[in-house]
Amino acid sequence: MPSEVSRRVALAGLALGALTACGEPEPQPSAPGPPAVPPPPGPAPLTDPVTVQREHSAARGREVDLVLIVPEGVAAAGLPVCLALHGRGASARWFLGLGLPAMLTEVVRSGLPPFAVVAPDGDHYWVDGKRGDDPQRMLSEEVPRWVAGRGLRAPSAALGISMGAFGALRYARDHRDLRAVAACSPALFTSWGDARSRNVFRDRQHWESHEPLRHVDELRPVPVGVWCGTADPFVSAARRFVQAAQPAVAELSPGGHTDRYWKSVLPAILRFAGERLR
Repeated sequence: MPSEVSRRVALAGLALGALTACGEPEPQPSAPGPPAVPPPPGPAPLTDPVTVQREHSAARGREVDLVLIVPEGVAAAGLPVCLALHGRGASARWFLGLGLPAMLTEVVRSGLPPFAVVAPDGDHYWVDGKRGDDPQRMLSEEVPRWVAGRGLRAPSAALGISMGAFGALRYARDHRDLRAVAACSPALFTSWGDARSRNVFRDRQHWESHEPLRHVDELRPVPVGVWCGTADPFVSAARRFVQAAQPAVAELSPGGHTDRYWKSVLPAILRFAGERLR
């Protein structure tokens, strides 16, 4: 004789079979969902006077270094920005070797309102000299987004040395709301023959469309500063630019196209920019 427990199990089985026969599905254990996808990491906050970070530049078709420099002991959030464009054959890190971080700290401690300097990697006179590589587009479209992601304001001044001075003056033509642009030892060309020897410009028309000496009027009303050594091979072009542009500051002093000269004038260049970033 079946026990009471056996009878109850059998009845439960009959009831379950009846429900299934009537079309009621058996409950199935729910499968666990995929784990939540974490949000993409944002740029690292600026907590040190100098940081070097990598960015992908679609405009240049490559990874570039982005060097961010703030005065020592100053919070980076909300600082105005001065772009720094390096010379030919160098990179953004070149400004570290020139001692720019210490210079920036010193000029701010001397009484200037604090500001940041941002240096990206560039090349070929900071113009679209090679297909798929446009440093000016990087400066205009990508750098503002990169610095905003780190709590800094959009660039409102620019400085450049040698090839970088060519690039800074070219940048100012498209950004006439800049507070200042400083050209140090500007690598400008007075003739197509000189420009062609650099193997950067596609043809004469391409050079003429970018050459700062041929577009001086398009820099106004941006305040311009020019520094050049009197033994610099580009000093004749610098004199011609000074005569045509009538810059706010023009200092032609002893020196060559050398690190020694650039280190000697960089503090004055930083003050020129910083005084106008108030």
